[in-house]
Amino acid sequence: MRRLLLTGFLAAAGMGLFAQSVDKAKDLLKSNKLPEAKAEIDKALTVEKNQKNAEAWYTKLKVYNALAANDQTRAQYPDARDQAFEALKKYTEVDDKKLLLLQVDGYKPVNEIYQGYFQIGANDYNAQKYDDALKNFNGALAASSFMNSKGWTKLTIDTTSTLYAGISAEKAGKKDTAAVYYGKLADAKIANINGSNMIDIYKWLVDYYNTKKDDANTQKYLTLAKEQYPEDLFWPSTELDIIREKGDKRALFAKYDEIVTKFTKNHLFFFNFGLELYQYASDTTKGPRPADYEALTAKSQEMLKKCLEIQPDYPQAALVLGQISYNTGVDLQGQTKKIPGKGPEDIKKRADLRIAAGKKFDEAIPYFEMVDKDLGGKGKLKMDEKGALKDAYDLLINIYEQKNVKDKVDLYTNKFNNVDKDH
Repeated sequence: MRRLLLTGFLAAAGMGLFAQSVDKAKDLLKSNKLPEAKAEIDKALTVEKNQKNAEAWYTKLKVYNALAANDQTRAQYPDARDQAFEALKKYTEVDDKKLLLLQVDGYKPVNEIYQGYFQIGANDYNAQKYDDALKNFNGALAASSFMNSKGWTKLTIDTTSTLYAGISAEKAGKKDTAAVYYGKLADAKIANINGSNMIDIYKWLVDYYNTKKDDANTQKYLTLAKEQYPEDLFWPSTELDIIREKGDKRALFAKYDEIVTKFTKNHLFFFNFGLELYQYASDTTKGPRPADYEALTAKSQEMLKKCLEIQPDYPQAALVLGQISYNTGVDLQGQTKKIPGKGPEDIKKRADLRIAAGKKFDEAIPYFEMVDKDLGGKGKLKMDEKGALKDAYDLLINIYEQKNVKDKVDLYTNKFNNVDKDH
């Protein structure tokens, strides 16, 4: 019996020593003797049977939070906040009193962990220490995720920390990591964060996956982007670029049809559609023109005319319309050489073709004059504008030479020669 009492006494004494160790750590913490408090609570938790003591883990949580909050001790113990976070997790595992200690403190230690990670991350970011910033923003995300898993918050995604984790990763040259964080924001359909528009995140993701030739994710983020920002022109332009790169002209034209139906006031889509239709229809570098050349050309003219309806002073559209008519005239002239006979019928066919060609040249003149009107009276021109103006003058000279109208030839020759000087 005496031996049993002695064993019981020793057990009680051990518990008393443990309680004293935790209490001492708490007193040292109150006195702001942080390294000493750390040593005391660490010593208590080296005893295996103490690993299930909720108060011990809660005390470690508070001690290590204090170490992390102090500039001097944070430098001395750089993993203090990580250790505090692990202590919080352990406390929630072993506490059988419904987290009473945490409730009494108003969950302050939890907020200190999250805010600590975020603030140090922000400081690192502002100091351009992007790898460190990424680590700390990731810590903030882990903390907010833990809080959410416990039902302490109703925040499904910590948008600010996710955003800055992504930006930090991107600035650190870790694009693959940045894509993960940006993807979380897009997957959650986040359109604004703290009043700032997130459209550039979606553009970044579309460009990133398109560059990687990841069609599935490119299309995924294009779809999400168009849901959030349906009027932005980046999406249809990118879709056109993707199809154009694959070389399927018919698919490209189908996409153009879809786009000009939606963006009815954007003259550039109509211009580009018209231009690409004509370029494809008239291209003979790889063989004969397509069988539906005339239909494609007619649609090209329709698109270019629509462009001018929307933007009447857009000289590039006028130039292409003039070139289409002019080239058709040249083609008709060329057909006369395929009729070598000298009989009345052949003579009439050649004459009809020349008349038809003349009509096409006449049809082209007003468009080239529009280019002159739009650009000829301006001062300094861009290189592409100079090129357009010279092309218009050159073709006008050709037309009037065939018509044998010398004053017009002289007029446009003079203008052609002075483009570089005048503009």
